[in-house]
Amino acid sequence: MLVRRVIQFAAAAAAVTSTLPLEPAFAQEAQSALPASLHQQLDRQYERVIADLIRITETPAPPFKEAERAALFADMLRDAGLADVSIDEEGNVIALRPGSAEGPVFVVSAHLDTVFPEDTPITVTRDGDRLMAPGIGDDSLGLASILAWVRLLEANRIATRQPVLFVGTVGEEGAGDLRGVRHLFTKGAWKDRIGAFLSIDGTDAGRVVHAAVGSRRYRLAFNGPGGHSYGAFGIVNPMAAMAGTVTGIYAIDVPGEPKTTYSASVVSGGTSVNAIPDRVVLEIDMRSGDPAELGKLEQGVLAAAEAAVAQENSSRSTRAGQISLEPELIGDRPAGATPVDHPLVQMAVSASQAAGFRGRLDDSSTDSNIPMSLGIPALTIGSGAGGGRSHSLAEYLAIDRDRFVAGLSVGLAVILAQTGGELP
Repeated sequence: MLVRRVIQFAAAAAAVTSTLPLEPAFAQEAQSALPASLHQQLDRQYERVIADLIRITETPAPPFKEAERAALFADMLRDAGLADVSIDEEGNVIALRPGSAEGPVFVVSAHLDTVFPEDTPITVTRDGDRLMAPGIGDDSLGLASILAWVRLLEANRIATRQPVLFVGTVGEEGAGDLRGVRHLFTKGAWKDRIGAFLSIDGTDAGRVVHAAVGSRRYRLAFNGPGGHSYGAFGIVNPMAAMAGTVTGIYAIDVPGEPKTTYSASVVSGGTSVNAIPDRVVLEIDMRSGDPAELGKLEQGVLAAAEAAVAQENSSRSTRAGQISLEPELIGDRPAGATPVDHPLVQMAVSASQAAGFRGRLDDSSTDSNIPMSLGIPALTIGSGAGGGRSHSLAEYLAIDRDRFVAGLSVGLAVILAQTGGELP
């Protein structure tokens, strides 16, 4: 039976997991965890997947404006054979493939949005075995992979015991703050029926993200009276309070394990070179896989800002008014983890090894943060043949055929094993 074959491959691969090095690699001679007939069908889809990938990438999906790509992806899912396809009130694309039994659904998801603003020109170019365009690997590849799997499931009439909910989420990147997947798990129609979650995000089919890095993001506004740079010289300046805050933040000592980080990332404000600003805004990113450490860091950052404001108010004249601090939480991604010994984790690592990759565990901040924080088994895995320069205009995707198809096989193997997929 199909699912038995997938599990047998996985069990054999799992036996050597702990002996493999951690760097990504690919064994050209490796076998897929899929039966040969299904792997061959994935291979025959190669050109179709590349065409899908280009079409999706060149359809804009800037932050908070994913509607055009959502409509396209919904139509492509219908063309792939799914009838129950809709777009929810948050903008997520939702497509149900029924199972042979009632019960919790298995969500297979990729995100629709990119980090690039809407005026970014996006045209896919090819150089040998590379495709280049902003967002092509993050996460157009995930969406194109889902379409390939749906076509294969439908063409072979593969029955799964567990229903599969294919989802294209909005708001995974940046200020989107996981709004799409957060809605799916807290307000959406399926929120009480999700048993497990698989996010397809990234270009490394050997990377299995089982731990969620939490983040807290703040916009700190420093407000003051403002004035002429010459005539009002000597009064308090919110720019100085902001600078003192950055200095104070970078004096905070954070642990290396669990890895805990901070970044003063964006500064804005002021009206003219010859004016003392009345408002300066600083945006801060803080991350940790440990909620307690993240909380300590957050307290330290806010204390540094308050101390800098107090210092500025005591150092310069407040005759026109004082500096005030206006902190605004603009991002909250919860931490969490799926245990290493959970069958979903073991299956993903094993399937990646069976396909020729050095499967290994990792942590990151992805759509899986939300289900992990709720105690729902969740993973994020990559697809395809690798790539680089993510979140830059020079982003690229490797499309060497053998490795690319092997990378596609990993996610499908996990889906079949998780849901009990069987050929008719």
